[in-house]
Amino acid sequence: MVGPLDRKLLRDLWRMKGQALAIAVVMALGVTMQVMMSGLVSSLDETRRGYYERYRLADVIAPVTRAPEQVLHALAALEGVGAVEGRIGGAALIDLPDRDVPLQAQALSLPYDDAPALNAIRIEAGRLFERGRPDEVVVLDSFAAAHGLRPGDTLAATTNGARRSFRIVGLARSPEFLYSAAPGEMVPDDSRFGVLWLSPAAMAAAFDMDGAFSEALIGLGRGANEQLVLDAVDRVLEPYGGIGAYGREDMFSNRFVSEEIDGLRESARAVPPMFMAVAAFLLNIVIARMVQAEREEIGLLKAFGYRSAEIGVHYLKLVLAIALAGALLGCLAGVAAGRGMVQLYLAFFKFPFLVFRLEPAAFATGIGVSVLAATAGGAIVLRRIFALQPAEAMRPPAPADYASAGRWRGLTRWLDQPTRMVLRRFSRTPFRMAGAVLGITCGMALSVGMLTIHAGFSQAVALSFDVIDRSEASVTFTSAVSDKALHELARIPGVERVEGRRDVAVILRNGRQSHRGSITGLPAAPELNRALTPALAPIPMRSEGLVLSGALAAKLKLEVGQTLTVEVREGARPVLTLPVAAVADSVLGAPAYMAMDGLNRALGEPGRVSAAALRLDEARAPEIYAWLKGLPTVAGVSLKHEARDAFVTVMNQGAGWTRFIMSGMAFVITFGIIYNAARIALAERARDLASLRVIGFSRAEAAYVLLGELGLVTLLALPLGAVLGAGFAQVLAAAYSSELYTIPVVFLPTTFGSAALVVIAGAAISGLLVKRDVDRADLVAALKTRD
Repeated sequence: MVGPLDRKLLRDLWRMKGQALAIAVVMALGVTMQVMMSGLVSSLDETRRGYYERYRLADVIAPVTRAPEQVLHALAALEGVGAVEGRIGGAALIDLPDRDVPLQAQALSLPYDDAPALNAIRIEAGRLFERGRPDEVVVLDSFAAAHGLRPGDTLAATTNGARRSFRIVGLARSPEFLYSAAPGEMVPDDSRFGVLWLSPAAMAAAFDMDGAFSEALIGLGRGANEQLVLDAVDRVLEPYGGIGAYGREDMFSNRFVSEEIDGLRESARAVPPMFMAVAAFLLNIVIARMVQAEREEIGLLKAFGYRSAEIGVHYLKLVLAIALAGALLGCLAGVAAGRGMVQLYLAFFKFPFLVFRLEPAAFATGIGVSVLAATAGGAIVLRRIFALQPAEAMRPPAPADYASAGRWRGLTRWLDQPTRMVLRRFSRTPFRMAGAVLGITCGMALSVGMLTIHAGFSQAVALSFDVIDRSEASVTFTSAVSDKALHELARIPGVERVEGRRDVAVILRNGRQSHRGSITGLPAAPELNRALTPALAPIPMRSEGLVLSGALAAKLKLEVGQTLTVEVREGARPVLTLPVAAVADSVLGAPAYMAMDGLNRALGEPGRVSAAALRLDEARAPEIYAWLKGLPTVAGVSLKHEARDAFVTVMNQGAGWTRFIMSGMAFVITFGIIYNAARIALAERARDLASLRVIGFSRAEAAYVLLGELGLVTLLALPLGAVLGAGFAQVLAAAYSSELYTIPVVFLPTTFGSAALVVIAGAAISGLLVKRDVDRADLVAALKTRD
């Protein structure tokens, strides 16, 4: 049976339906992000695990120069090893007719029956190659899609110095190559790096590997210790030129996917709570002011005999109805948004399947925060009002002490009466106005934070390809060559400047801490490819030791002056002990730098380079690329504009793509905050505005009293929101940064100006909506006391 208080509850909800809806929408947006992002992280994690398991991705890969197949039995006998398979791998260059430069690729052998014990592939189109057809090849489908290749097309590729023509018979996906990048590059790009699967016989003939293998794929047994297995595998393969086994965490594709998922996880931890905190704060203010406005009704209810507990439950139902409606709406919207984003992530992560998985904890968090915020807002005010006697509660609150109002008389005597009313409102209810200012401050802060992050992403691209990399192209050699190659490149007509670089694959160790990566050797004063701090200061190269990025130093737990072990994974594979000469924050990744001369000297290989940056005459660039195609020592040529496009694509997809969604939600929440502030002010001053109309004020003058208050509150919130937004931006930048790139926090005047325009536009629209209600107000009804 519906009691009187429940009927009053329904009437109150209908009377304040606009304001209740605005509050519910603000809460819903915070919950939507929580449910959507938590569900996406859970879904991606589960999909990755299932994909790896179904196609048997190896736990360990052990490259070797050349080992006989009998060694596989020795590897299989090692403790902790569950499965072993050998394969042949090698570099390849793909020559496409529509490309000026050759494209790098990796060629791999695959059993004829497409049922390897480890690292199986998924045929997406066509079929696997057949026995006795060494010219048939299966191509990575993402590379084929980037160039419009299909089964039946021909492909020219150079393997081990020999150019051959292949016929594409199939397109495939592999969990090993969810992402692929050319050697020496951090950013994956499907259009510039491909994978070719050939028959064992074709690969053995191409790379002189008959009866041998160049990579051992290893699956770990249950409960195996990965590090012990890695050490044992290295001991077995060392006589055959093993260059160091590594686990999944160091496989490029898995590492990149993990970075993206971890980035999304960090965003899910940092961003939705901020939005929910703002929404909860707004709800707290709204509920507190709404209950305060019901003071007289509470007194009347107590006079009719209702106990404080009954009245408290009534108002608790009111706030819970709004909060739960917002939370449930957010949960439903979060599920819908998550399912919609699955298709985007399916394409981005290249999973063959992806099902959105609901995360129960996200629902509990969203609903819990909404309920707690709603109840907290009303509890404090209700407690104070319930302490009043009915007769006292039915009276309007005692006016504040206005003895100090005379101080402002000299400042306000030149103002008209409506403007003085606006200013008196601030002096008489300072805490109430402060709450309104803080609410809009939070909205401004959200807008500043998101716009700053957008500027940071743009700045990261500009720094990477306009400030750090000032070349037009980069040439990678098949191995470290004499620096005389730089002079040969410089003599090519159209090459205006050449700058060498030495990249050395290493494992950096400090006790139990390790990092698989590379050391980049740069000239003492590089011009084309520079190492810079986030403040754009050059990072001085040291000949006597390494310069580590701050992120890498923290990972290895190293400080300046300490030494670390450097296991070189190429050439003679020496083990070096080098000091940490400096630690400097970098813009890109987690690099380790050293002066090129010092690095070559430490390796015992003076005068060596592994890559070169080129500045070109654009008019002669095609001739230069054609000449580079014919050089046997060139492993690949990278064009900066293509690398830039790939970098932008990576940053605008995956975890980085969520910033666009969050920006839209931030602007909606900002508008919701401002609109709620305007609706609350209208609810509190409806009788006052009606009184002004009765005593002769025009509609415009009455509306000015209300809108002037909103305008002044908004103007006061702008600078405060800019300061709070700067703090939000720091949190967001840390959440979006990864080992691949660092998002700088860029405070631009245009950012604050744009955020201010968002807030001002929200205030203007809210003001127009509220003014319409003021103009339509029934003066007689507004002057009556509500039942």
